[in-house]
Amino acid sequence: MNGAATTAGGAILANRRGWLGALSDAFWRRPRLWVFLLLAPALLWLGIVYIGSLFALLLQSFFSIDEFSGLITYEFTLKTYAELLRPQNLDVIVRTVVMAAAVTLASALIAFPIAYMAARYARGKWKALFYLGVMLPLWSSYLVKVYAWKLVLAKEGIFNWLLEQVHLTWLLDAWLSLPIVGGNSLSISMTGTFIVFVYVWMPYMILPIQASIERVPTNLLDAASDLGANPLQTFWKVIFPLTLPGIVAGSIFTFSLTLGDYIIPQIIGTSAFFIGQAVYSHQGTAGNIPLAAAFTVVPIVIMGFYLWGARRMGAFDAL
Repeated sequence: MNGAATTAGGAILANRRGWLGALSDAFWRRPRLWVFLLLAPALLWLGIVYIGSLFALLLQSFFSIDEFSGLITYEFTLKTYAELLRPQNLDVIVRTVVMAAAVTLASALIAFPIAYMAARYARGKWKALFYLGVMLPLWSSYLVKVYAWKLVLAKEGIFNWLLEQVHLTWLLDAWLSLPIVGGNSLSISMTGTFIVFVYVWMPYMILPIQASIERVPTNLLDAASDLGANPLQTFWKVIFPLTLPGIVAGSIFTFSLTLGDYIIPQIIGTSAFFIGQAVYSHQGTAGNIPLAAAFTVVPIVIMGFYLWGARRMGAFDAL
């Protein structure tokens, strides 16, 4: 009697009818099928749109341009990759990698004190203000920020005006007279390109470092102090090793974003090309799609090795 009442009351669901009920029962009996169907759209997008486009790009890099007709020769060859070893192309690659490494190093040096202060001392509204200050530049347009910096760094810009007020214009002129890093003004120099790169990618370095510092147990710092370690020893022996994965995690963003960017060097900088500009020029202006594809493969290969090294250092756990 009680069992019948329980069934009538709905504690045990009656057998569902119709195709919808049968489909639900099938998914309940085969949970892996349900998981596969949920992941299928994302897998198709990743496999066709993303990996498929990368494969097409890689395939294009093994073709070449006919020197007489200017048409693409669809025959497998390594001739296009050999062109990357020409001095003018190799110079583009070296320049881009050096700039990416310099931006990453500078970003880490600037970001670490900011992240440390936020992780150890900022509380309540001050921590909220920290996150607002770090994230606010990301909410504005990328192009607006770059053009704003072009005005700031121009010869008639506010930066030059500030140097004039403290009578340090001579120092800037001496720096701009140096080869490679100099130019007519900061807005037309490698130094200006470097400054804007560091500013634009800085939030991507601060946040992973701040998260890694917050995960350092305070009792380890107290133990180091009790054992007689001074602040410098505590930093190098305790804090730095434990926060290094966070630094490497941030460097993944700053390094990769600098490798592939072409807008900042196009707006702020000299006529010297970076990889992104070379890809844009060969693909758009020159119509040399195989060489543009070969240039694109370079940062992919570099980042492949970079990510492999970052994974071994535990950077992915800090993301």
